[in-house]
Amino acid sequence: MSPEHVTSRSVRVPALLGIVLAVVAGCASPTPSSTGRTGNGPVVVATAGEPDTLNPVLNYGPDGASLIFDGLVARDARNQLVPALARELPTVSADGRTVTATLREGVLFHDGSPLTARDVVFTYQAVLDPKVDSTLRSDLDMLASVAAPDPGTVVFTLKHPYAPFVQRLALGIVPAKAFEGQDVNRAEFNRRPIGTGPYRMTSWTPGDRLVLAANERYWGGRPANPGVVVAFVADDNVRAQRMRAGEFDAAELPPKLATGFDGQTAQRVHKVPTADYRGVMLPMGNPVLGDLAVRRALHAAVDRQAMVTGVLGGAGEPAFGPVPPTSEFAEPSVTGRPTADRAAATALLDAAGWTPGPDGIRAKAGRQAAFTLMYPATDSLRKELALAVTADARKIGIAVTPQGLTWDAITPQMKTDALVMGYGTPYDPDFVSFKLFGSAFAGQGFFNPGSYRSATVDAALQAGRDNTDPAARRAAYATFQQQLAADVPWVFLTYLQHTYVVRDTVTGVTPRVEPHEHDVANSLWWNVHTWEKKS
Repeated sequence: MSPEHVTSRSVRVPALLGIVLAVVAGCASPTPSSTGRTGNGPVVVATAGEPDTLNPVLNYGPDGASLIFDGLVARDARNQLVPALARELPTVSADGRTVTATLREGVLFHDGSPLTARDVVFTYQAVLDPKVDSTLRSDLDMLASVAAPDPGTVVFTLKHPYAPFVQRLALGIVPAKAFEGQDVNRAEFNRRPIGTGPYRMTSWTPGDRLVLAANERYWGGRPANPGVVVAFVADDNVRAQRMRAGEFDAAELPPKLATGFDGQTAQRVHKVPTADYRGVMLPMGNPVLGDLAVRRALHAAVDRQAMVTGVLGGAGEPAFGPVPPTSEFAEPSVTGRPTADRAAATALLDAAGWTPGPDGIRAKAGRQAAFTLMYPATDSLRKELALAVTADARKIGIAVTPQGLTWDAITPQMKTDALVMGYGTPYDPDFVSFKLFGSAFAGQGFFNPGSYRSATVDAALQAGRDNTDPAARRAAYATFQQQLAADVPWVFLTYLQHTYVVRDTVTGVTPRVEPHEHDVANSLWWNVHTWEKKS
């Protein structure tokens, strides 16, 4: 699944309520969880996006918290690594090229079969297999081999040291036997998965809902509730209306819509810190945006603070690059004015020969300073950001045409038209940025769709991967951020706070700093197996 892909069909109320009853009927009677609590019904959550597959090998929940699967490691409420299927955190050899994991004993897949090292080996070998359409392969290009010297031990051998490798071991493990004689790309497993996680899938209606039942034999203790229903509702306003109608126990909503729930007695609003940024991807192949002066002018002209205040309702902060300010790798010199600097923007355009015409729109060599700015039509937040950019650009003589489209319509136009995009991770800076800005990924779907190329950026990103010394890594990522700021392949706008509305009948919610996500994993419900819903 592309990280920017969402679906558009919503859930009918009777169908959803019927599924909730089915979950209750399909689960054993509620019994005390490992914490001594008693679950009182399935939790119903609503999200904007939906995965294309439920197979971790094909990029479902690669950073963990997928609910259906476990990795060798997981992340706690502070996003620190903790053991999961591994009995303890994997060990790294002195030369950084051998990583060894010892498996937890007694772990069962949902079908009752035992987890062994063979399953771990198969999972990682499948990602590396060129016949498998896994977008994760480049994430593991440092992996030379993975082997199982015995059923309880897995040894990863790397081609070269890779500092964040243990973080990559959050990938969910799949059972090898489920794929015997099958093409991983088309396996039935992709829609009917078997994992070791706290929930097992009972049904998935594409564009509608995913129904999960508690894994009674979960190694981490029985979940505190009998199941979870994930409703896929792409339209923000519809999701808010249905949350207000009481259909959901929790829903992700844009800040402005979430604010409408402030002060209500039956629900509470959670504003969760994130590393999730929004920005305008500027394609290098566009005849106007290919001009560095235009890109730099747009960077200076946008009023980020006004966007935070007006569009986000204060739930965010100005963004100037892809490494969040909370990261130890953030480069402090990469910043700017939160408000618009129209004088600097117009000076850049004047110097580059873009002169205003009778209508106020600039032109150069007979070409107007005009371009299309796409956004997903169902995303109200991105629509408002697109309109704000349009207004700011007009003030410096650049004509922007905002266009709300489906993702199917957006995808083929990304090489030539600008797009309001979202990405970001609170984990290692190698994650996301290596693909999003690396030349090797130019024009490959949602990774580097604008075909940005920089030898300096490529070298810095590679150095950040190759070095295990923290100081060397910080220097590499400083160079990366500085060059990106000079080239402006994106106009970064804001970092978000993710906003959720949760009913007061739900307990156990534990927010943590979130990445950019669109579906089930790593949202507020990362620990939904600890939630309880009171009747």
